[in-house]
Amino acid sequence: MNGDGNGWAAGPRGGTLWGRFGAAGLLLVARRDRSVLMQHRAPWTHHGGTWALPGGARDSGESAAEAALREAREETAIDAASVRVLGERRTAGPFPADPTRPELAGQWTYTTVLAETTTGEALDCRANEESLELRWVGIEEVASLPLLPAFARSWPCLRRELVARLGM
Repeated sequence: MNGDGNGWAAGPRGGTLWGRFGAAGLLLVARRDRSVLMQHRAPWTHHGGTWALPGGARDSGESAAEAALREAREETAIDAASVRVLGERRTAGPFPADPTRPELAGQWTYTTVLAETTTGEALDCRANEESLELRWVGIEEVASLPLLPAFARSWPCLRRELVARLGM
């Protein structure tokens, strides 16, 4: 069922996470200028004011790549036809269901979908209401931004994978 992923799931230490079936984000690289597309999150979002990847809740039956591309289209206006998926890496979870909160989904995961632009160059993009700004950021500069904490923890591993896959 399309659009059924919105809702809460059980997170670690009694917390909650958005996406009944998990979530996915798009780590989109423009190889020629060694940059990645980053999203400055709107203040009303979870960890608003931080930088992370475009992404969001997965729907049932939707792959991580499908979810990441759909969310990127919604949040950046980038067409999936301009993107080449390179692979996926689970960067959080799974977090088990909480028997004391049966209304929350369990087994939440976050998958980062690694991709590159088909042209090798940064693409024009347009932010929706979930973003303060979208920006192509040099790979070496990403860690200097105030990152969403979960993305900050996964970035060193993701960066190494980009270097290995793309020779960046």
